[in-house]
Order: sequence, then C-alpha cells, then structure tokens
Amino acid sequence: MEWLNYHHLLYFWTVAKEGSISKASGKLRLAQPTISAQIHTLEEALGEKLFQRVGRNLVLTDVGRTVFGYADEIFTLGRELLDVVKNRPTGRPLTLTVGVVDVVPKLIAYRLLEPALQLPEKVHVVIKEDRLDELLGQLSVHQLDLVIADAPVPQQVRVRAFSHKLGDCGVHFHAAPKLHAQLSKKPFPQCLDGAPVLLPAKGTSLRRALDTWFEEVNIRPTITAEFDDTALMKVFGQAGEGAFCLPSVIRKEIEEQYNVRPLGDVEQVRESFYAISVERRIKHPAVVAITRTARKELFG
Repeated sequence: MEWLNYHHLLYFWTVAKEGSISKASGKLRLAQPTISAQIHTLEEALGEKLFQRVGRNLVLTDVGRTVFGYADEIFTLGRELLDVVKNRPTGRPLTLTVGVVDVVPKLIAYRLLEPALQLPEKVHVVIKEDRLDELLGQLSVHQLDLVIADAPVPQQVRVRAFSHKLGDCGVHFHAAPKLHAQLSKKPFPQCLDGAPVLLPAKGTSLRRALDTWFEEVNIRPTITAEFDDTALMKVFGQAGEGAFCLPSVIRKEIEEQYNVRPLGDVEQVRESFYAISVERRIKHPAVVAITRTARKELFG
C-alpha cells in the first residue's frame, strides 16, 4: 500500500504558499537544501513535477496546483481537528464550489443556487464561470462539487459524471420600449420577421432550437449581434439594439431590471438546465436543496 509522506507535503505546501524556498526556509526553520530535497522526494513519489522554474521564480505546474488544492484542504482540516479536540469552535461553514457554464443566464444561476444560501447551516459558496468542457475537467479532479449547465454531459466527453435534470421552460422575447412600440404593431411572432434581434452564439443548444423555430414559423429576423454572454446581450437589448429572448421563468425579473417589455412566449423552444456531479446519487446537502427547489418550485 502506498502512503503519502505528510512532512514532504507540508514542505511543498509551505513553499507554494510563501512563493519561494527561501521564505519557506524561514517559516519552517529548515535549511533550503533540506526543503528542496524533500520536495524532490515528493515529486519522485508522485511521479510528477510540482514546480517549474520561470526565470528566478518557482511556478506551480498543473499537477502542482491540483496537489496544492488538496494539501490546503488537508492542513486546514488538521487545524480544525485540533480545535475540535480542544473544544474550540471551528466556525467553518459548509463549502460548495460550483461551476456555472458561461451561457447560463446569471439570474437563472442565482435562482438555482439561492436555496443553498437559505439552509440553516451556514454555506460558503465559491462560483467559477467557464465553458462546459473546462468545468467538467475541474469536476473530474474534484475541484468542483457541482456544475450548472444548459445541457447534459456530452457523450463524447470522457468524464465520469452524472447529469441530473433540474427542469426546463420556454423562452420569452423582450424589447426596449421604443423598439417594442414599433414591433407590437404586428402580432407575435410575425413582428420578428425582418426585425433586429439579438441571439445566443452559434453552437449553443438555445441557438440551435431558435434557428429551427424560425424555419418552422417562416420568420427571417435581422440578426444584429450574437453573444456568448447573456449578460452582455441584455445590455444591448436594454439599449434597443434588438429584441432578445431569455427563459420565461425569469421574465418578470428581466422586465423590471432592464426596463424592457414583453413581445411573446415561445413554448416550442425549451431551455433545459442540469446539475452535473460525480455522484450518481446526490449527497451534498446544499446540492440536495438546489435540485429539490428547482424541480418543485422554479420549474415546477
């Protein structure tokens, strides 16, 4: 059985925190050659380089960053263990590290994560935003507890993860007051024919669904701009650059926050949302609260 030498891990962790072997030497009260030798022994045991030298600086490798994350948690827990044994309160909240796919509307992300903040037990939420493939990579090495996405795990992605559907809803088109006055002279959706519209970027599940719907209803809008970021799309929409659509469950919030008016619902276009985890059966209490509330209330 392989065992991790925690002394070597402590030396590595201290160097990574302090930023240099010389600073770690003063902190640990050990000679620099001793620390260098122990880190080299740890690298040999792991079979990976943990640092690379860039000029005069030591920089963590990708593996080094992963090891540092685990080491940081290990030694934090160690300090808390001493506090518990000595009857000192830890004050440590439950931590939930979430990855949110960048195309998920910010209001949807908040509504989904809000139940975690309402638990009786204090929860510290860490949120990272990125593309789905990047977040799945972080999930696979346990840097994330959960990924919120608008699509399940793609079949071609070789990551052991499970997609838990939270729900789905239609979309609603909005427009700034001046543009709304022009477009509302015709019934919806005919009012979109030839009208300026703002759309999600090509390749997203929502864009594919919208393109299909435009074909089905024989509508040819004028595409003013395409966006990866729905927050930026809403700013353009608020300025009257085009009509835009977002999930219908946040219709009221969009109209109030951005001073836009409703054009019409498109129930044929469904936007789905998923909680992706490495667990087939969700156990994290904050994730349980998120999934339960989403299914019963937000999309119920």
